Amino acid sequence: MPRLQRRDPPRDTACCDLARHTRLAFPVPPRGAPALAHQLLATAAVNTNASQHGLFSTQLGVTGPHVVFLHGLFGQGKNWYTIAKALSESARVTLVDLPNHGDSVWTDHFSYPEMARQVLELLKTEGQGDRYAVVGHSMGGKVAMTLALLHPELVDRLCVVDVSPVSTEEISDFHTFVRGMRAIDLKTLTDRRDADTRLAPYISDPAIRSFLLQNLRRDDSGSDGWRWRLNLEMLGDHLDEMGSWPELHTQPYQGRVLWVAGAASRYVRPEYAAAMRKLFPRVHLITIKDAGHWVHSEQPEVFLAIMRRFLHL
Repeated sequence: MPRLQRRDPPRDTACCDLARHTRLAFPVPPRGAPALAHQLLATAAVNTNASQHGLFSTQLGVTGPHVVFLHGLFGQGKNWYTIAKALSESARVTLVDLPNHGDSVWTDHFSYPEMARQVLELLKTEGQGDRYAVVGHSMGGKVAMTLALLHPELVDRLCVVDVSPVSTEEISDFHTFVRGMRAIDLKTLTDRRDADTRLAPYISDPAIRSFLLQNLRRDDSGSDGWRWRLNLEMLGDHLDEMGSWPELHTQPYQGRVLWVAGAASRYVRPEYAAAMRKLFPRVHLITIKDAGHWVHSEQPEVFLAIMRRFLHL
């Protein structure tokens, strides 16, 4: 996957590049105050204790608005690290491992409202009552939307990345991903290359295989075996619930909402716009060219430019 460069391009070049790679269904508001002149402000990660709220998180930056990033299914907070480090020059960024992922707590069931509640408790603790810009991709986008609808007092603005508030299980490839991951016999696995070979018959894209295998770790019990860092059994059993959208019976969220879609993705479609507008009447849609579902990984420079405008950095 492409990596984000540390230095930003000059403003004119960045604006031209953004226009070249995006298609705006609704205009993005003008960029606000300029970012600090490339001053790196305490970007070293500080890991929180997950015992109080069940969620593991990482903080970057010491000044500016609060921003939290929520990853998608089978991801981890660190998937956002490159974007977060660039933003941490002028924002306080929190990366979260959602329940059943990374170093966060495992559960025996799946619920978007419960995940939103856990994120709420974490942010109330970390932000000491401050409001957050909430950015979520895929499953994390549904958690972010749920959080904004149930607790709008905490959410200053919302960015939903390549997902919609509708049922999408019929277009998902994650059932195939789960079959492939479950087919790997961890007891006979020799190394990560062996795991990639075993996963290849199910998933042809090496970038997706690499993404999934980030969750594979040596068993820390002292044996030579391997383990999944995510709760593969529970998540695999509840894929249909993850692909659905909960009935929340709330008022629409009246804050500002940015809806970012990959042009080659199937998760944001014209027929989903009515559902999005019903819940988020101030939504603005941006479609990024040459990107699929993992927008921020496939077009990181463009995504970063969009985030800076959205956050007025």
